[in-house]
Amino acid sequence: MSTETFVVNPVRLRLRMVRDHAMVGLCVLALAAAVVPLVWILWDVMAIGAANLSWAFLTELPGPPTVGGGGWANAIVGSAVVVGMAMLMGVPVGVGAGIYMSEYGDNVLGRATRFLSEVLAGIPSIVAGVVAYGLIVVTMGRFSAMSGAVALAILFIPVVAITTQEALRLIPRDQREASFALGMAEAPTTLRVVLPAAMGNVLTGVMIATARIAGETAPLLFTAFNNRFWMEGLDQPTATIPVNIYAYAISPFPEWHDQAWAGAFVLLAIVLVSNVIARTLWARRARFMRGE
Repeated sequence: MSTETFVVNPVRLRLRMVRDHAMVGLCVLALAAAVVPLVWILWDVMAIGAANLSWAFLTELPGPPTVGGGGWANAIVGSAVVVGMAMLMGVPVGVGAGIYMSEYGDNVLGRATRFLSEVLAGIPSIVAGVVAYGLIVVTMGRFSAMSGAVALAILFIPVVAITTQEALRLIPRDQREASFALGMAEAPTTLRVVLPAAMGNVLTGVMIATARIAGETAPLLFTAFNNRFWMEGLDQPTATIPVNIYAYAISPFPEWHDQAWAGAFVLLAIVLVSNVIARTLWARRARFMRGE
């Protein structure tokens, strides 16, 4: 029985170690390049925004620019209404499209839907605003909260569809086959077995899409526009936090600059709190379903 002896070239070994350390160093630099600006932005928004936040800012209407004071209560309510309507329109369509692409989309229609979803997920947000402007604002003859919700839903749906598709694909085929073995048809299996198993990732996709549309400004400039008073109806213009941040940040008034920072802090807090609440509620439901 022969034995083979492998001789390691020390020069080649050192070169491999150098390349390994170099790649790890590049990965660390890439991580720092991604994380440091994010932490910097979050720190500035939290430090400056929280310092300018007050109870009046959350409960009062905007004041005159040269006087100071006032608040963004109408913008906070307007953003909640517009984003909420966009989610009501977008979640059923996005999740439904994702289910079709994952479970039934092995055909021309499924491939076309997947391609269009990927394209729409990358379009500039201002394009969605122009589309909603042409479809709704021009037809109605005025800006409205409804048109703003439609513009945000256009951005919301493809992200939810893609993430839902990927979430359902992560579910093992064995779970589907076990359901088929018990006599369940394909549609009930998808809705009662596959979708609940993937709901955590689907919810993550919904939250990611919500975080994206909550901070969009360009589509709302063409659709919801703005309003310094309370919203009078879904067919009327309404103030929103992103548009107020834009308008106040470019103004020449220092008091408005401070309120823009406070508005950015409120928007960040709303997105963070909504994500935490959604994840917490789903975690409790998942534990309940497991009998814990």
